[in-house]
Amino acid sequence: MKKIIISKLFLYRYRFIIGYVVLGVAFVALLFTLPLFAQNGLSNAEMDSATSSYYLGKDGLLNGDLVDAPYRLVQKLAIVVFGLSTYSIKLPSIIIGLILGFLLILLLNRWFKSNVSLLASCLIILSTPFLFLAGNGTPLIMLVFWPTLLLWLGSKIQGEKRPKPMYCFMFAIALLGSVFTPYMIYFAAFCVLFVLFQPHLRFVAKSLPKLPLAMVIIIVLAGFVALGISVHNHPETISELLFGNGSQPGNFWNNIAAGLAPVFSWHHNLESVFLAPLVSLPTFALALIGLFSTTKGFFASRNSIASILLLFCLIITGFQPQAVVFAILPFAILIAHGLKYLLEKWYGLFPENPYARISALMPLTVLFGFMIIPGLLQYIYGYRYNPNIANEFSDTLNVVRDNLNDEMLLAKDHYDFYKILETKSEIKIVDKIENTESEVAVLGKWEDGPEGYELSRIITSSTRDNSDIIYIYAYIITEGE
Repeated sequence: MKKIIISKLFLYRYRFIIGYVVLGVAFVALLFTLPLFAQNGLSNAEMDSATSSYYLGKDGLLNGDLVDAPYRLVQKLAIVVFGLSTYSIKLPSIIIGLILGFLLILLLNRWFKSNVSLLASCLIILSTPFLFLAGNGTPLIMLVFWPTLLLWLGSKIQGEKRPKPMYCFMFAIALLGSVFTPYMIYFAAFCVLFVLFQPHLRFVAKSLPKLPLAMVIIIVLAGFVALGISVHNHPETISELLFGNGSQPGNFWNNIAAGLAPVFSWHHNLESVFLAPLVSLPTFALALIGLFSTTKGFFASRNSIASILLLFCLIITGFQPQAVVFAILPFAILIAHGLKYLLEKWYGLFPENPYARISALMPLTVLFGFMIIPGLLQYIYGYRYNPNIANEFSDTLNVVRDNLNDEMLLAKDHYDFYKILETKSEIKIVDKIENTESEVAVLGKWEDGPEGYELSRIITSSTRDNSDIIYIYAYIITEGE
């Protein structure tokens, strides 16, 4: 009987390729379908983001309205092409989330072995906070996207004896684009200081070819010139970039407490758009093991980067509690470190016994099943049925699009947002109305409407406690008219 050699089996030889393909297909399918049925509509922040993006014009960009400009341009394009809808508002985050997921896979695969990077990638890009970011129609995802892109490009420069100039240019352009995202000024300063104080990175920077290095410096300086013009024309820009929109920098410690609350709470009774717990207990324990394992050889750039990123996350969370989502990046690195540590310890127990190594597959499969599947179910059902967080989202836009055709819609709140509907529909959006001999649709009750109208019907939503969304008022013809 011919002896079976495991290393020559097709599934064994191409196990990592097959694993990445399955992960990629599952990831793409989740990104393009989950936003359709996870949250019940849009949050106020998403409506504000869509409004800001749609009314962003060429003159505004030339005059220095550059905060979150890359994201806002993509979101405006999606709304112009597909019209105002829940999906078009979320589409930029879905696309950027797709790129971010693959960047995380590439980054982890660059720093760790394939078995570790594949498992860590599954845990992080199928987690609740990552899926929320990719389905949230605000620029919040850029807070994770830019650092991940910069770290991956930096690894491509650091890991080569003669780094390609293209990666240097891409790093400089990414650094330039990131500066116009809130808090990324701190990250740019962090990158510079990390290179200056980390011996190996300092050596790499000194050994870079002179022409690419000079071009990088020129691009960065051009970015700071554009930043100066933006601050001169829009003085509020500097506050938005340093502290974010609507943040309260004076409440630094209270903001940290509010930001970390979803991480350590197991019951969602918080005023937050994040489901609690933000990270499952097994994943958190794995990250702690990874943090412990990095204490040995801490001053190696790959070992220290995650700890420093966690410190950076705490600092920006002190300005804006929602910035705690940045922890996705250091958690991904720490999870990979934790997996590497566990696998090395297991293999160290049985260095010559292949059957003992293979026997670890079953408990690992069960462990990862208990870590990934409950996270997906939490995302799907938590945002839809948890009353404390479901009320943060409104499906009013969907109700309007599904029930109105050519009516006149009175929108006192978020008027500029609903006004965008006129570009792709026959609905007429107004913020005040005089007597007209036609039906009027009103978002909410019409307490101060003109005489001659009476309530005709109410359009409700099936997904909310306060289900009355649109009130239809009919004009009553009185005798003598």
